[in-house]
Amino acid sequence: MRKYSAMKNKKTTYTGAGLLGLFLKGSRALFAVSILSSFVVTFLNVAIPQVISFTIDSVIDDAPPQGLFASFAALFGGTDYLGANMWLIAVIIASIALAMAVFQYCVTYFNHRANQTLMRRMRNLLFSHIQRLPLGWHVAHQTGDIIQRCTSDADAISNFISNQLVALFRIIIMVVLSLTLMFIMDVRLALIAAAFIPVLLGYSLVFYSHARKSFKKCDEEEGVLSTCAQENLTGVRVVRAFGRERYERDKFERQNVYYTGLWVRIEKFLAMYWTSNDLVAALQCMMLIVLGTVFCIDGAISPGDLVAFISYNTMLMGPVRQLGRIISNMSRAGVSIARIGEIINADEEELGTAEELHGDIEFKDVGFSYEEGKPVLSGVSFTVPQGTTLGVIGGTGSGKSTLMYLLDRLYPVTEGNIFIGGRSIGDISPATLRANIGFVLQEGYLFSGTIADNISIAAEGDVVRAARAACVDDNIRAFSSGYDTVVGERGVTLSGGQKQRVSIARTLIRRTPYFIFDDSLSAVDSQTDAAIRARLAREYGDATVILISHRITTVMHADNIIVMDGGRIVEQGTNEQLLKKNGIYRRIYDMQMSLPDDLKKEVGYDE
Repeated sequence: MRKYSAMKNKKTTYTGAGLLGLFLKGSRALFAVSILSSFVVTFLNVAIPQVISFTIDSVIDDAPPQGLFASFAALFGGTDYLGANMWLIAVIIASIALAMAVFQYCVTYFNHRANQTLMRRMRNLLFSHIQRLPLGWHVAHQTGDIIQRCTSDADAISNFISNQLVALFRIIIMVVLSLTLMFIMDVRLALIAAAFIPVLLGYSLVFYSHARKSFKKCDEEEGVLSTCAQENLTGVRVVRAFGRERYERDKFERQNVYYTGLWVRIEKFLAMYWTSNDLVAALQCMMLIVLGTVFCIDGAISPGDLVAFISYNTMLMGPVRQLGRIISNMSRAGVSIARIGEIINADEEELGTAEELHGDIEFKDVGFSYEEGKPVLSGVSFTVPQGTTLGVIGGTGSGKSTLMYLLDRLYPVTEGNIFIGGRSIGDISPATLRANIGFVLQEGYLFSGTIADNISIAAEGDVVRAARAACVDDNIRAFSSGYDTVVGERGVTLSGGQKQRVSIARTLIRRTPYFIFDDSLSAVDSQTDAAIRARLAREYGDATVILISHRITTVMHADNIIVMDGGRIVEQGTNEQLLKKNGIYRRIYDMQMSLPDDLKKEVGYDE
């Protein structure tokens, strides 16, 4: 039999380049077409100064044309004819510009299309991967930070690839072509122009090394800001109920001011970088114009070549400065890639395939710790025969819910073992466990949508029958839209008891062989509690049921009851047996059942 581990053994740990390769699948060809079109635009752009140089030196002046331009002049009847019909030169330049516009359209179209394909794949991969990460990972990461990584960081990566990485290829070819032609025209001026390139690039690399930590800090604090907003909006009813609007506003404002201050400091740094970068580029251009003019007067360079040289220098310095900014922006993209890489490289939970599951549940010397050295459960052992009901009662923090999380393999067992039908749950795939165990959590979480959608979200079945078994059918029919009533986010339009019962119906519709109710009847009155349990016994009598509750009346009719205290089972037996022991169970029973009849009915202990 295959041994299932709690985590998937990942075959690949993605580095920055590997992660980009993963995201770029499906969009590489589109980016390639965009890059090739960009190369064509670059070549055409470089050709225009050559035409202008030929026009100045050979058409307007009388210098003999060289190379291809000699054949070009002969094709049109010589330079004298072109001088008399300058409109032909204008048409040629306009044709080149038109061709550039067509290919620039291809650059933009295919780049945007590739970018959207990239973003779609990135979002799908991230969301799908996060869905398969174990519960422990989600507990260790704040929701706001996860959302920020999947939105802002994903956008930063997308913008870098589509707007900057693609431009990098064009910049490289532009620099190579411009420098080559500049050296052909005048070596001295070309050396002066080239001397400024390492200065600008070196300055950019220094900026890159200093900016990386600042960008990372900003991304982290944006995650904190997102968490503040997400928690406030999720818990808006609590905020309103306790009049905490001012406190929450001030809390958000403090974080927002701090986050804004970080970006202001970075922008000051960026302003200094860009200004000094522009100053160096302006000094270089001024020096070339002055020296080029002197060389032209001395006859070392022709007027046409000087105009072309200055044009190429403009083409050169723009991309070099842009290259420096791309290098500096790599700090932001590098941080985003690393933050998303932390998600992608997190080990997924291997769900396996689902199969039928039957038999007794047995906990054998089970122990568990969320943090090392702080045990939550110790030496827990009990058996739940198939088809029986187990009641679990105990104080807050006694480990009741943790027992069920371990049974469903939401957390791995750290000590001992759990068996179902004689099989260790380590040998049973999580998909099998979760397909056979119906788990009603303590908090009745509902998704935005109709009540019918929420009940049938996990399985197809008789929605009305499940709602009747959960004693919520009458409440649903009382709404004007009945089962088509749209519940708000997290089910805010329903009461606590209604949400719990809809959650119970959502579990009952699956008709699994095992049911766990984790204090999921706490928000209903005692009569409804008893009615739900009676319908469970009548309609799902062959199922194994585990009832976790603080209420004695919920668990007292169970076939077996365990009492938890400090992560251990301190008492175990039937209701009658536990009452005779005069222990914790008896004290809870006496406290809850000795209330006056009118008060007992009011708080829900009137059975």
